[in-house]
Amino acid sequence: MIIEYIRYNILEENQPSFESAYALASKALLASTHCQSYELSHCVEEPERYILRIVWDSLDGHMKGFRSSTEFKEFLPHIRPFIQNIDEMQHYELTSIVGSTARFTINEGSNHRV
Repeated sequence: MIIEYIRYNILEENQPSFESAYALASKALLASTHCQSYELSHCVEEPERYILRIVWDSLDGHMKGFRSSTEFKEFLPHIRPFIQNIDEMQHYELTSIVGSTARFTINEGSNHRV
């Protein structure tokens, strides 16, 4: 498993089209055998910032499998207008340092303790 983080800087007036583009592009992620999960988060303190987190089966699964697939060809046109807004795009491995003290659910854009 490998985690890709993509950090975007999106002006307020472009945020609705950015989120719509990823809503459409996410169908290709769901269809990929290499994508295990994904989430798009919007920064509260700096509202022009977004982070996309994608969990891939492996680095090769992403770079060779997904990027050469039909799903990628469906994915790319949706997000292409925002590629120039990428501040960082990197792959990370988990460390042994993990933990959780609370459960959260998403309800209408807000986190609520369960």
